[in-house]
Amino acid sequence: MLGFVAIALLVIGLVGQAFEMRKIRLTTYKDEDLGSTNIFMNKKNLKWYIVLGIGIVLWYVAERM
Repeated sequence: MLGFVAIALLVIGLVGQAFEMRKIRLTTYKDEDLGSTNIFMNKKNLKWYIVLGIGIVLWYVAERM
């Protein structure tokens, strides 16, 4: 059961981060400009990194049980 929760958190985190990065790119850059390599370091991505981290930790715990 813990493994399913971990996988769900990983999927939610990855999809959420993708949509957040798309929003950041559309609001920050014009269509002609290339995106910055620092888009991953935007503060809006922090919540998705936390969700991904929790999912990875839960997955590890589920594998070791």
